[in-house]
Amino acid sequence: MSTRRKKIYEGKGKILFEGPEPGTLIQYFKDDTTAFNSEKKAVLEGKGVINNRISEYFMTRLNTIGIQNHFIRRLNLREQLIRELEIIPLQVVVRNAAAGSLSNRFGLPEGQALPRSIIEFYLKDDKLSNPMVTEEHITAFNWANTQEIDDMMALSLRINDFMSGAFGAVGITLIDFKLEFGRLWENDFSRVVLADEISPDTCRLWESQTLEKMDKDRFRRDLGDVIENYTEVARRLGIMKEMPTVIQGGLH
Repeated sequence: MSTRRKKIYEGKGKILFEGPEPGTLIQYFKDDTTAFNSEKKAVLEGKGVINNRISEYFMTRLNTIGIQNHFIRRLNLREQLIRELEIIPLQVVVRNAAAGSLSNRFGLPEGQALPRSIIEFYLKDDKLSNPMVTEEHITAFNWANTQEIDDMMALSLRINDFMSGAFGAVGITLIDFKLEFGRLWENDFSRVVLADEISPDTCRLWESQTLEKMDKDRFRRDLGDVIENYTEVARRLGIMKEMPTVIQGGLH
């Protein structure tokens, strides 16, 4: 871990350190796991290693289809080198089927397909429990402008298409997921770029045949076998052939 480097920010699942050159950061994936705005906490050994690899897998492939993101390269088991962005303080949630808060809000059974993919915006603020916001709030409070909102929505739908296909091909259904974006500045011009991570911490993933949950809901709902399911997601995507021994112990 980059202990000698200056810590820039620490979130629930990751730490950002200053990078080796200007405009870069080092993103460190922790084993800490939280739910319900950190009311529920645990350390799941090896989680950070798996999320680092799955995130690398998707960021690299999204880049090849022209979806710019902050990922530069993976440095080791737990760290990646990323571009420094000005983070837009919004969580963009893409929903393909009813689950979680959407099921609760509208009384929809979990897993029910939606008429079309739905995009929701939430303010990124744990103290306020990340409230849902509309485009009206976003522009009024200047969290993002209309062009940036359009860009985030268009990118989110393209990412959804790609990820749904990638997961579907290995027998996993992408129920919903959360994205974060930032501004990459070049002189006076900024463009919207994908940030954060893509992993079972940020996606709802169901085994297509059995409908078993393979994501953070296993932790939220005390279903057990969290690491085993995260590892299975990575294995199906073909990324964990040389799985480090850190995972072998599983959950104690």
